[in-house]
Amino acid sequence: MDTDLLKTFLEVSRTRHFGKAAENLYLTRSAVSFRIKQLEGILGVELFERLRNNIQPTPAGERMLGHAEAVLNAWERAKQDIILNQQHSTQLTVSAGHNIWDAYLQPFLQPLHLGLEGVALRTDVLSGSVMTRQLIERTLDIAISFDPPKLDELELIKLAQIKLVLVTKQHHLKLSQASSIPYIKVDWGTAFNITHAQDYTMLPLPVLHTSSARMALDFILNNGGCAFLPEVLVKPYLTNKTLFIVEGANSITRNVYAAYWAENERLAYIEQAIEILSNRLTTDIERYIDK
Repeated sequence: MDTDLLKTFLEVSRTRHFGKAAENLYLTRSAVSFRIKQLEGILGVELFERLRNNIQPTPAGERMLGHAEAVLNAWERAKQDIILNQQHSTQLTVSAGHNIWDAYLQPFLQPLHLGLEGVALRTDVLSGSVMTRQLIERTLDIAISFDPPKLDELELIKLAQIKLVLVTKQHHLKLSQASSIPYIKVDWGTAFNITHAQDYTMLPLPVLHTSSARMALDFILNNGGCAFLPEVLVKPYLTNKTLFIVEGANSITRNVYAAYWAENERLAYIEQAIEILSNRLTTDIERYIDK
């Protein structure tokens, strides 16, 4: 199958508009329409309901989304593996959620690059469901998350424990007073949400709900308010008294896990990468943040 058909299908699904998809793909609108009709002809089903200014995937189109992404990911991996093998090298694919990359793993790209000799790295920021699907499809080597996939065949390694503290710009703010200021809800996963719902009912409805710790930090620094953020991330701001921990607010801890297939042909590199992350995580992050 022509992968261009799948790319066009995904772009139309994303934009819900043939014209916008054509612009993004540098094609004419008629070319986009023709490709979709080709794909529908191959599959024998309609993939979109074509209403005026309202393109919606059919049930078949919704089911096709995951398959199209899987085929393109596999094809991309195959091309890269062939090129890398010609260079007597290999590629390791590592993915994690937004908060994990932003607040913790970003400084480890250099240690991984230097520590994995002859290995090309591919790093992505993905949702938990996408990481799980890519692990199943074997297009992802290591998934790093707070809530690891529940699959029996996977190996799980605890990399670190992250301490989340409720911080604000207001000095001597008590937890009982926090309802009077804006609250920024950061997505720290299922276990955090359970503890949050049980112990922090006094917090107001969020003015901002985000999956990015750094976005929440920037919001507080510019607009005030409070949010649960990693202690290691806000340490410099606590030290220079730009931010303060809300009095009476207990910290919430979250574990960071790495998940991988034990039968992966790149197992030696995976174990080497995990050793780098688990042995150097706390020290290197603190050094990075203190810069």
